[in-house]
Amino acid sequence: MRRKRGQICEQRTMTEAFIRNKPGMASVKDMPLLQDGPPPGGFAPVRYARRIPSKGPSAVAIFLTTFGIFSWGMYQVGKGNKIRRAIKEEKYAARRAILPMLQAEEDERFVKEWRKYLEEEARIMKDVPGWKVGESVYNSGRWMPPATGELRPEVW
Repeated sequence: MRRKRGQICEQRTMTEAFIRNKPGMASVKDMPLLQDGPPPGGFAPVRYARRIPSKGPSAVAIFLTTFGIFSWGMYQVGKGNKIRRAIKEEKYAARRAILPMLQAEEDERFVKEWRKYLEEEARIMKDVPGWKVGESVYNSGRWMPPATGELRPEVW
């Protein structure tokens, strides 16, 4: 449908005048004011004060619980220390008990190795005049066992 000049086509558009059911308004200024307002009875009061909820245990309860847990933990540490000390003492007692036997075995091994060492020294130095087998070349006056590396190459 074509519109001719001068004809007004009745058109239903969603204008402000149509929405507010006020036909024939010439300007927006003619529109009635619609303003939001408070609900009936007014708004609820605004909370602006600091309110800390009193939920949870009190400070005394927290302190006593912490103190109890700490005390129990220290008791457990003390028990563990006593057990560890007893085990350590048992180990040292066993070492003290077996030490003479180990020392005797080591002395026996040393004497065997020292005899081999002296035989080897006598064999090597037999052509050197004035050489005394087993005599120390140091003049300290103290007897010192040879370094264990010379007599115990299997340790290396």
